[in-house]
Amino acid sequence: MSKVKVIHTAKELHQFRQKLNENFQTLGFVPTMGALHSGHVSLIKKSTEENDYTLISIFVNPKQFNNSEDLKQYPRTLSADLMLLEGLTNCVVFAPDEAELYPKNDGFIPMELGSIGRVLEGAFRPGHFEGVVHVVHNLFRLVEANQAYFGQKDFQQLAIIRLLTKHFGFQTRIIACPTVRESNGLAMSSRNMRLNEKERQDALIIIETLRFVEAAKSKHSIQETLVTANSLFQQGSLSLEYLAIVDPETLNELTEWQENQICCIAAHCGSVRLIDNLLF
Repeated sequence: MSKVKVIHTAKELHQFRQKLNENFQTLGFVPTMGALHSGHVSLIKKSTEENDYTLISIFVNPKQFNNSEDLKQYPRTLSADLMLLEGLTNCVVFAPDEAELYPKNDGFIPMELGSIGRVLEGAFRPGHFEGVVHVVHNLFRLVEANQAYFGQKDFQQLAIIRLLTKHFGFQTRIIACPTVRESNGLAMSSRNMRLNEKERQDALIIIETLRFVEAAKSKHSIQETLVTANSLFQQGSLSLEYLAIVDPETLNELTEWQENQICCIAAHCGSVRLIDNLLF
């Protein structure tokens, strides 16, 4: 049985937060949908280094799934998640049910995402970021963290969370952390649990394509690079959804190389949708 403290209600969370305030202790926050892996642990460890306490939320948010089958298949592994957190000090898990995060008197007012919410993931997953904004707003309002930690694998999500933090006036500081990869380069993701061994190998075409694009910057135009990168990707067995080279701030597609750009990719590996990116 796990020894990690788990709270389930907004009331318990409020009491926990009040106690920290009384003792002038800082709180770091790592929001997750569970199925924790080494990428999550790296965020949690960074938070424990920089704050007195760390809160890890585990909640599979139905509002950010535009595909009901994807929601149904998403791994739910709370017992294993708690075991993974054993040995980490000053960590508390918040594992609410839907009614706790979305109460009947929910005062959430949607924000306009603008173009940053309509490109890339926004174009292929309608309603996804609206669901992300809603859950993060409600979590931030409840948790009142000093700092919150997010991985750069979900780069567009990170940009939108920065926007919502400013829009709603939250005092939480957003900390971006590098993507954690397996030794072969595959970006760590809870969705990787659904891949078999062959699919995990097939999925390496994603990082191979991203690295090709990075290396091509000094040799070819963006247009030439994208044509060749698409051809390279098609040699694998994954189904490409998008491959784009965009500005890291606006996420608008680029026609010319600049000092910094990010290449973003989304693809289906069997029934599992994977995303990744490389900033260079």
